[in-house]
Amino acid sequence: MGSNGIFACGALVLTLIATPAGSQTVTAIEFPGAMHTRPHGINPSGEITGIYVNPDTSVHSFLLDRRGFTTIDVLGAIGTNALRINPQGEIVGFYVPSAGTGRGFVWRRGIFTDIDMPGTVLNFANGINARGDIVGQYNDTPGIPQHGFVLSQGHFVAIDFPGALRSTAFDINERGDIVGAYVGADGITHLYLLSSGVFTTLDIPGALGTLGTGTAGALAGINAKGDIVGAYRGADGKTRGFLLQAAGFGTIDFPDATSTRPTAINPQGDIVGYYRDPAGRDHGFLIRR
Repeated sequence: MGSNGIFACGALVLTLIATPAGSQTVTAIEFPGAMHTRPHGINPSGEITGIYVNPDTSVHSFLLDRRGFTTIDVLGAIGTNALRINPQGEIVGFYVPSAGTGRGFVWRRGIFTDIDMPGTVLNFANGINARGDIVGQYNDTPGIPQHGFVLSQGHFVAIDFPGALRSTAFDINERGDIVGAYVGADGITHLYLLSSGVFTTLDIPGALGTLGTGTAGALAGINAKGDIVGAYRGADGKTRGFLLQAAGFGTIDFPDATSTRPTAINPQGDIVGYYRDPAGRDHGFLIRR
């Protein structure tokens, strides 16, 4: 595509922990002619991956780099969802071969390779690190995805938060730290960090729950420093973004948006995601910090 797709964006109301006022630069990411644009990944070079939805509701994937937008679609698929991109430019995501199905993929140098997880009905790849380790979610029976997984050096390992009804894995950093979500026995969705084999629940103060598990997508991200971005539902029912650093939580909330969903953060602290306007359209954003 000829257009680079990055345009000036209005002021953003941000309360980011340990971030000096005025140090953020916010731009919008809009795939030309699309009804929705939803970035999901950003690597250290600033290359961005995500999906766009056309007015005919068809779902396609994109790579946005210095040359502009490139559409990335699995041939013959109903829809393709490119999610994360690692420093080497390898992209993971999933595609829909037919209604009600889903299969993870890795895209390397223009070539798609399926992620074939034995015994699964469907699987989605959500994150990839510099080593090529991949995380995601799968289902071994028809219905909502039930389990997270990590794929490392050709070996699959299930990720199930202890006692949870459902689990998923959203992203993995260079240290092997994994961020994901689980649905507890209380029916509430919680964010977790899995580091050195230890699970830690990460609940946003005052939130009704983290978003979310049971749906496919990279809905929270972690960088090499351990900074985490994602979204939560506040006590007022509104969906807001968050940034979690060592100093604590900060809020990411676009003015007049009905929801704000940061999805990924790179080592430099640049954040991508999307927000929904009152008309119901999703717009991508890039926050440079």
